Amino acid sequence: MAGSPTDPSPAERGELGLRQLAQQTLSRAAGAPLVPGNRVRLLKDAGENFPAWLAAIRDAREKIYFESYIFADDHLGREFAEALAERARAGVRVRVLYDWLGGLGKTTSALVRLLAEAGVQVRCFNPPRLDSPFGWLTRDHRKSITVDGRLGYVTGLCVAARWAGDEARKRPPWRDTGIEIAGPAVADIERAFGEVWAATGEGIPPGELTPPSTIAPAGDADVRVIATAPATAGLYRLDQLIASVARERLWLSDAYFVGTSTYVQALAAAARDGVDVRLLVPGASDLPALSPLSRAGYRPLLEAGVRVWEWNGPMMHAKTAVADSRWARVGSSNLNIASWVGNYELDAAIEDEPFASAMEAMYEADLGNATEIVLGHRRRVPRRIKPTGPRFSGSAGRAAAGALRLSNAVGAALTNRRLLGPAEGRVMNAVAVLLGIVAVVAAVWPRLVAVPIAILAAWSAISLAIKARRLRNANRAGTDVPRDGLKRR
Repeated sequence: MAGSPTDPSPAERGELGLRQLAQQTLSRAAGAPLVPGNRVRLLKDAGENFPAWLAAIRDAREKIYFESYIFADDHLGREFAEALAERARAGVRVRVLYDWLGGLGKTTSALVRLLAEAGVQVRCFNPPRLDSPFGWLTRDHRKSITVDGRLGYVTGLCVAARWAGDEARKRPPWRDTGIEIAGPAVADIERAFGEVWAATGEGIPPGELTPPSTIAPAGDADVRVIATAPATAGLYRLDQLIASVARERLWLSDAYFVGTSTYVQALAAAARDGVDVRLLVPGASDLPALSPLSRAGYRPLLEAGVRVWEWNGPMMHAKTAVADSRWARVGSSNLNIASWVGNYELDAAIEDEPFASAMEAMYEADLGNATEIVLGHRRRVPRRIKPTGPRFSGSAGRAAAGALRLSNAVGAALTNRRLLGPAEGRVMNAVAVLLGIVAVVAAVWPRLVAVPIAILAAWSAISLAIKARRLRNANRAGTDVPRDGLKRR
């Protein structure tokens, strides 16, 4: 029997099948389902993000989940603290998470006391512990807010005045991007908060988290909330997949770009295949010593046809991607191994053509305040651009990213596994001088080298002994921890 006129053609059925396969592939790569029925609003810089957050907080009636890598005790942080405290005094359940390393020297006991005395539940993520000498390397780098299960915010901004700039001193705000979500995807943001909250102590009581089925659709955008935890690498797989499937455009912005060799190869392959691949990064580094090394990393991208821009303002902190006017990502993850594998991160991937088009328009506007980096004619090295704007202190992620890139360059020099550029030669010289100094110090004053190593070894030994004792005690108590560490049916 012939099909009706409304039946899809074989070509349409084939395209539909490919779309379903693509959705399945993206879901498995990211480890996150696609949630339909959302409204997503793009928010630029502190001028749009902070007022939206404060308005939502002040309108809360039931609960607020607030997570920020940095929660600074400055005039902006105080404004947020007072808004949260007022809601807690009014009977709203308010939970606040901040990171120990992010808040070091910024989140004061006075700020925490202001919140706690009002009834806000405040937790600090992963402070140093005797039984975990290297545990501090894992950070909660997420930035999110949910209010009453009806609004959610996923962003790259922290709560600190430096994001807002200083008009009196003619310091523009940091360039950063966030989004506001209304719809069923808010439940996934709440659940992501609950996972980190449980990692810091007692979990959120059953029934407090909003079930997705109780949140009415608010728009037409499909949203995938990607809650990265240490060693899961969901976003890493997704980023590589997007680089592989982009057909026309892939525009990236990142604060601390240190791409792995596989990700750089994916970007280079896309560019060689005719995809318009662009990367927007900071021009003014908060760690000036790393600037030559950062620019050395441009060369393989530029040679493949990837276009690179440096931001001319004080800091480009946005972590975004937009591909083919259909897919976009906004969140806290940087394109480096610390974010992809080491930290708790939170990003939202949006599949919605109007939103992606708005992201592309914002990106093109940003390039108007950026300088493109091109290969010079002599020896094909990136042309050096003097950073503009004031220096700022940044997160530990930048230091980790720089250390990774430094180790990659040094490792390549020692093993001859890849060709090094002239810019990396300056880095090699600096490392050679540093190692020479360490060698002299070790020879003349051996204790200066031996004592720190001994302290670290003793600390590690104590940590391992504590954990071994806990495992033995758990085994004696009859819990599921066999001697070989394997569960059996």
